[in-house]
Amino acid sequence: MSSDELVVAVEPSADGVVLISVRGSLDGWSDGDRLVDALTKAAEDRGRRTVVDLSGLTFADSTALHALLHGRRSHAAAGVPLVLAGPMNVKVLRLFEVTGTQEAFQFASSVEQARTC
Repeated sequence: MSSDELVVAVEPSADGVVLISVRGSLDGWSDGDRLVDALTKAAEDRGRRTVVDLSGLTFADSTALHALLHGRRSHAAAGVPLVLAGPMNVKVLRLFEVTGTQEAFQFASSVEQARTC
Protein backbone atom coordinates (compact mmCIF):
# COMPACT_ATOMS: atom_id res chain seq x y z
CA MET A 1 0.00 0.00 0.00
CA SER A 2 1.42 3.40 -0.99
CA SER A 3 1.17 6.47 1.25
CA ASP A 4 -1.24 8.04 -1.27
CA GLU A 5 -3.64 5.08 -1.32
CA LEU A 6 -7.03 6.05 0.12
CA VAL A 7 -7.99 4.41 3.39
CA VAL A 8 -11.35 5.08 5.05
CA ALA A 9 -11.75 3.47 8.48
CA VAL A 10 -14.90 3.64 10.62
CA GLU A 11 -14.75 3.23 14.40
CA PRO A 12 -18.01 3.50 16.36
CA SER A 13 -17.60 4.05 20.08
CA ALA A 14 -19.65 3.25 23.17
CA ASP A 15 -20.41 6.96 23.74
CA GLY A 16 -22.23 7.26 20.40
CA VAL A 17 -19.46 9.06 18.51
CA VAL A 18 -18.55 7.58 15.13
CA LEU A 19 -14.96 8.28 14.09
CA ILE A 20 -14.25 8.13 10.36
CA SER A 21 -10.52 8.33 9.65
CA VAL A 22 -9.43 9.26 6.13
CA ARG A 23 -5.82 8.64 5.08
CA GLY A 24 -3.95 9.09 1.81
CA SER A 25 -5.18 10.99 -1.21
CA LEU A 26 -8.87 11.60 -1.94
CA ASP A 27 -9.18 12.71 -5.53
CA GLY A 28 -10.69 11.69 -8.84
CA TRP A 29 -8.34 8.70 -9.05
CA SER A 30 -9.43 7.24 -5.71
CA ASP A 31 -12.75 5.72 -4.68
CA GLY A 32 -14.52 8.68 -3.07
CA ASP A 33 -17.65 6.56 -2.75
CA ARG A 34 -16.05 4.83 0.24
CA LEU A 35 -16.22 8.09 2.19
CA VAL A 36 -19.73 8.86 0.91
CA ASP A 37 -20.88 5.39 2.02
CA ALA A 38 -19.25 5.72 5.47
CA LEU A 39 -20.80 9.16 6.03
CA THR A 40 -24.23 8.03 4.82
CA LYS A 41 -24.21 5.01 7.14
CA ALA A 42 -23.07 7.13 10.09
CA ALA A 43 -25.95 9.56 9.52
CA GLU A 44 -28.47 6.72 9.13
CA ASP A 45 -27.27 5.13 12.38
CA ARG A 46 -28.04 8.44 14.16
CA GLY A 47 -25.21 8.39 16.65
CA ARG A 48 -24.49 11.28 18.97
CA ARG A 49 -21.94 12.81 16.58
CA THR A 50 -19.73 11.92 13.61
CA VAL A 51 -16.10 13.02 13.59
CA VAL A 52 -14.15 12.86 10.33
CA ASP A 53 -10.42 12.73 11.06
CA LEU A 54 -8.70 14.40 8.10
CA SER A 55 -5.26 14.61 9.74
CA GLY A 56 -3.96 11.76 7.56
CA LEU A 57 -5.34 13.15 4.31
CA THR A 58 -2.41 14.24 2.14
CA PHE A 59 -4.36 15.63 -0.82
CA ALA A 60 -8.00 16.41 -1.58
CA ASP A 61 -9.82 17.74 -4.64
CA SER A 62 -13.46 18.19 -5.64
CA THR A 63 -14.04 14.47 -5.11
CA ALA A 64 -13.33 14.92 -1.40
CA LEU A 65 -15.38 18.09 -1.22
CA HIS A 66 -18.34 16.37 -2.91
CA ALA A 67 -18.18 13.47 -0.42
CA LEU A 68 -18.00 15.82 2.58
CA LEU A 69 -20.82 18.05 1.33
CA HIS A 70 -22.96 14.95 0.75
CA GLY A 71 -22.13 13.85 4.29
CA ARG A 72 -23.03 17.28 5.62
CA ARG A 73 -26.46 17.12 3.96
CA SER A 74 -27.21 13.59 5.19
CA HIS A 75 -26.11 14.47 8.72
CA ALA A 76 -28.19 17.66 8.77
CA ALA A 77 -31.25 15.70 7.61
CA ALA A 78 -30.68 13.12 10.37
CA GLY A 79 -30.00 15.76 13.04
CA VAL A 80 -26.52 14.38 13.74
CA PRO A 81 -23.60 16.81 14.18
CA LEU A 82 -20.70 16.34 11.74
CA VAL A 83 -17.28 17.67 12.73
CA LEU A 84 -14.13 17.69 10.58
CA ALA A 85 -10.98 17.20 12.67
CA GLY A 86 -7.34 18.01 12.02
CA PRO A 87 -4.70 19.09 12.15
CA MET A 88 -5.11 19.25 8.40
CA ASN A 89 -2.53 19.32 5.66
CA VAL A 90 -2.25 22.77 4.06
CA LYS A 91 -3.32 21.26 0.71
CA VAL A 92 -6.56 20.06 2.30
CA LEU A 93 -7.22 23.37 4.06
CA ARG A 94 -6.67 25.16 0.77
CA LEU A 95 -9.54 23.19 -0.79
CA PHE A 96 -11.98 24.71 1.70
CA GLU A 97 -10.47 28.17 1.24
CA VAL A 98 -10.57 28.33 -2.57
CA THR A 99 -14.09 26.89 -2.74
CA GLY A 100 -15.47 29.11 0.00
CA THR A 101 -16.87 26.14 1.89
CA GLN A 102 -15.23 26.78 5.27
CA GLU A 103 -18.51 28.09 6.69
CA ALA A 104 -20.38 24.96 5.59
CA PHE A 105 -18.53 22.76 8.08
CA GLN A 106 -17.72 22.63 11.76
CA PHE A 107 -13.97 22.21 12.27
CA ALA A 108 -11.92 21.11 15.28
CA SER A 109 -8.16 21.16 15.66
CA SER A 110 -8.02 17.55 16.89
CA VAL A 111 -10.13 14.42 17.17
CA GLU A 112 -10.25 14.85 20.95
CA GLN A 113 -11.66 18.36 20.60
CA ALA A 114 -14.13 17.22 17.90
CA ARG A 115 -15.54 14.52 20.16
CA THR A 116 -16.78 17.12 22.66
CA CYS A 117 -17.29 20.42 20.82
